[in-house]
Amino acid sequence: MDVNRRQFLTYLGAGTAALASMATGIPALAAAGSTLSGKTADHLFGLETKNHSFKPKFKEIHPTTKDDVVLPDGFKYDVIASYGDKINAAGDTFGFNSDFTCFLPIDGKSDHGLLWVNHEYLGELEYYVNGYDYLHADPDDNKRTPEQIQKYLYALGGSVIEIKKEQGTWKLVADSKYGRRVSGLTRHVLTGPAASIAKEVTGTFANCSGGVTLWNTVLSCEENYMDVVGDCKLPDAKHYGWVIEVDPFDPKSTPKKHTALGRFSHENTAMVLAPTGQLVVYMGDDAKDQYVYKYVSKAKYDPKAGKNNSKLLEEGTLYVANFGKGKWIALDYATNDALKKAVNGEGKPLFTSQADVLINCREASKAVGATPMDRPEDLEVHPIDGSVFIALTNNDKHGNFYGQIVRLFEKDNNHAGGEFTFEIFAAGGPQSGFAAPDNMAFDSAGNLWVVTDISSSSMNNGIYKPFGNNGVFFIPTSGNNQGQAAQFASAPVGAEMTGPWFTPDEKTLFLSVQHPGENLKDYSQPTSHWPKGGNAVALPSVIAITGF
Repeated sequence: MDVNRRQFLTYLGAGTAALASMATGIPALAAAGSTLSGKTADHLFGLETKNHSFKPKFKEIHPTTKDDVVLPDGFKYDVIASYGDKINAAGDTFGFNSDFTCFLPIDGKSDHGLLWVNHEYLGELEYYVNGYDYLHADPDDNKRTPEQIQKYLYALGGSVIEIKKEQGTWKLVADSKYGRRVSGLTRHVLTGPAASIAKEVTGTFANCSGGVTLWNTVLSCEENYMDVVGDCKLPDAKHYGWVIEVDPFDPKSTPKKHTALGRFSHENTAMVLAPTGQLVVYMGDDAKDQYVYKYVSKAKYDPKAGKNNSKLLEEGTLYVANFGKGKWIALDYATNDALKKAVNGEGKPLFTSQADVLINCREASKAVGATPMDRPEDLEVHPIDGSVFIALTNNDKHGNFYGQIVRLFEKDNNHAGGEFTFEIFAAGGPQSGFAAPDNMAFDSAGNLWVVTDISSSSMNNGIYKPFGNNGVFFIPTSGNNQGQAAQFASAPVGAEMTGPWFTPDEKTLFLSVQHPGENLKDYSQPTSHWPKGGNAVALPSVIAITGF
């Protein structure tokens, strides 16, 4: 499936700026007489300064139930790190249920760098982490011991690992000076309007997807934190549900939780610069009938400020989308009367400050009339035209079993603006070959790479049987095959692929293989033995796919 960028002219309109953008792969459209507007960081780090004409060629695979990572002919995968692998000289180990990945080059190299990997949850596979018999436990009688809770929390959060490609194979540097765990036991500081919750908080967990900042740090998103709060008998849920920032190149740095970005079940962040120079971060709340958000910084991005740009995530305005009106609504207590007038069932105010609004984003969004959506998961900014793609995974409450991908167009291509239009870019279902779209990534030619998240309990059953195991799909966003999905990879039994991320030279695609072997009935009878095979217990891992 070759994609010709010149075909974008039909959509974008002819002109020098459009031509330059497409010919060079610059992830933006240049407004006449101005600097580039819409430079993206998320999933494109390192690409914006190089000329890329990425034209992946492969023979699409068919759905399969095989207990392996299945790829087209000519491609292979290396298992870089699995749960329990040593990642530094101190003996820290790689966490459980890998999710989001992002590659940060060392000295600009595409074959040597740091990989940040999220670790989301334990679920029924908890037994393999701390010995707690989740399958037979009474959910209303939590008998986890302090030692089991300690192991539970350590297994979650994220890992910084150093990786190298040597003689064609990606390998983990087990004694790396950068190797680090940021876990459910790690100290974090709070920033922004709701920082008064606590001087500091302990731990991050339920880390789903994330993003990379323009100043080379990682944003990791806390999603279904309530499950962990309950399982681990934690005292204050308000400490969780935030976007955290980690500096992977400074092992001694303290992670931050940025409260200005709101508290909800965060899936990921997609960062972009508006024509105004303001920083914009798109986010989704991954739950049925929840909302799509964006954050706009008050101050402008300064490339000379380096990591001090982190302060842009501390002061700004959080907006929520009303798709019926095509408008962004400010969740600003000072200016939005709907927030001041909102009351609970007893007639008492729901919010008395901006901190209240940010801590209770779902209630605030409902109060201002935002549009409930069908599980908004990943949001990504198109590297060429600046449109925003939103993966709506599904919502059986509305009869939306297969999900869809929405494409949002900001008015005048201004990501800091207040109005937008949208379209359904691709719909899941047997006609398209994919269901339950989840994480997404763009390559430099503007092709979309999508992973799916059919739940392990539904996989290969009923209406989901035709799709086989979860997979990875390639979807061009222009040309004759625009919107048509071709399957590139298939996951092992019970697993989903997560966190797609390319190296700067686009010769390697990193993916996590999350929860292989889930939906088992008995711990003595695993449903998957990936990646070691035989009678081995399945291990969540991160892999590198080569052959591009």
